[in-house]
Amino acid sequence: MSPIAIPTKRLDRLAIGLSGLCLVHCLATSVLLAVLASAGSALGAPWIHEVGLILAMAMGMIALGKGIFEHGYTMPSAVGGLGLGVMAGALTLPHNGTEAVFTMLGVGILALGHRLNHIAGE
Repeated sequence: MSPIAIPTKRLDRLAIGLSGLCLVHCLATSVLLAVLASAGSALGAPWIHEVGLILAMAMGMIALGKGIFEHGYTMPSAVGGLGLGVMAGALTLPHNGTEAVFTMLGVGILALGHRLNHIAGE
């Protein structure tokens, strides 16, 4: 089954779940950094954030893009795009806690965009 054949509502639910996993990852990494420096540094590796952003961007392009064609509203995609931009910008910040805060903010905005997309499709 191609990604295009998956209903937009299902893609939005998957994307919201991915956002939740990202949020849990950020919180767990922050706690682990405070408790176990070696485990925290493994979970805080830059490639994990880059892969996560790539997954979020792919899911966003598919789900939010399909939503525009299905229901005609562009606001969910604009909100989701803002969240992705905040997440991408967070990758450029130092790993002193600032990156995690802005990543979580971007994840929340992206999840809101997917939620708006889900509501618009009803």
